[in-house]
Amino acid sequence: MFAWLELRGGSIENYVFPSRIDHSRHLSTRQYARLVDEGVEAIGLRPEEYDTHSLRRTKASIIYKATGNIRAIQILLGHSKIENTVRYLGVDIEDALTLAEKTEI
Repeated sequence: MFAWLELRGGSIENYVFPSRIDHSRHLSTRQYARLVDEGVEAIGLRPEEYDTHSLRRTKASIIYKATGNIRAIQILLGHSKIENTVRYLGVDIEDALTLAEKTEI
């Protein structure tokens, strides 16, 4: 991270991804979405099938599958209710049973 900041001429006080209009502000969500669309197109995928929200959900799903810690996911996503996180991830009875089978007492 420090190498990237040094390369682009920033410091640890600067945003890693500054706004293209006002470098003292962070990258806007719209600009982030544009960058994701461009990246998806650049590798030959259809932008309408991939968006910033699917990236957020994918990261949360990968962490959940690796750890089984739904409370940690709830905190990372900023959900106030665990039920929202369960719905968001699509956790079902099969997931619960798989975790139970992996856990030895």
